[in-house]
Amino acid sequence: MSEAVMLQSVQFVVDADGHKSAVLVTLDLWEQILTLLEDLEDVEEIRRAREEDEETIPWDRVKADLDLGS
Repeated sequence: MSEAVMLQSVQFVVDADGHKSAVLVTLDLWEQILTLLEDLEDVEEIRRAREEDEETIPWDRVKADLDLGS
């Protein structure tokens, strides 16, 4: 689901004066938002690691070390 579609399904809670005070989203949308935020956090971690020239470990080696199979 795109960000634009996500925003269209958000409902706002307003106070007695008509000012937005909270948002209401479905559980499905909330989970999608969390996934999006986690993905953005991962991208930032990768960017930071590349800038700091940290050692990277190939995924195949990680899987083997953790005995995750193929």
